[in-house]
Amino acid sequence: MTPSPVSYKRHRFPPQIISHAVWLYFRFPFSLRLVEEMLLERGIVLSYETIRRWAMKFGLDYASRLKRKKPGRLDVWHLDEVVVSIHGEKRYLWRAVDQDGYILDEIVQVRRHAKAAQRLLKRLLHKQGCRPRRMVTDKLGSYAAARREIMPGVEHRSHKGLNNRAENSHVPLRKRERAMQGFRSWRGLQRFVDVFSALRNLFVPPQPSRHSAIAIHLHRLRAIAEWRSVTLPA
Repeated sequence: MTPSPVSYKRHRFPPQIISHAVWLYFRFPFSLRLVEEMLLERGIVLSYETIRRWAMKFGLDYASRLKRKKPGRLDVWHLDEVVVSIHGEKRYLWRAVDQDGYILDEIVQVRRHAKAAQRLLKRLLHKQGCRPRRMVTDKLGSYAAARREIMPGVEHRSHKGLNNRAENSHVPLRKRERAMQGFRSWRGLQRFVDVFSALRNLFVPPQPSRHSAIAIHLHRLRAIAEWRSVTLPA
């Protein structure tokens, strides 16, 4: 079923400006103030707080309408977790990517125990609709315990050297974290990664080093076309 168009009722600025501001903020390592300045250069006068409200209101709506990559039974899931600190409190951002580096899911959790790993696997199965051919993790024992409970028939390879794909997937978010000088809340972090990763999945081609410049250019043009079809009224 095709979702209804995004509603921009009671907004003074046109949808083109709103969607462009949200795209700039989530797609590039820009702070809200830098996005404000970039729009000002184009003659669009608004505050960074307006951009923040747009990002909160429309970001998840946009992301939910973007097409997801179709899962397959031959997929390989790479799982890893990274520590994030907010106001001195540490939690873990659990992430799963497939063999092409496509981000399948992310979830902020307090612990690194088996229940946390089980929660990630259950979310993945719900979103993907099928089990992978193989699961690759580092040597954290929580993954093995969760796999035995949730996906006992799936092959599991546990080796730090095999999980570079998942570990490298943390790099873009780390760069963004530095540009933003950290996140402000855990709920805000979860909301941000849901949108940030959806846009990255759309605009960054799988294994870009193996593509020609023309292929990457065409991929980006198709991504821009999909973004506009999702965010702008027909």
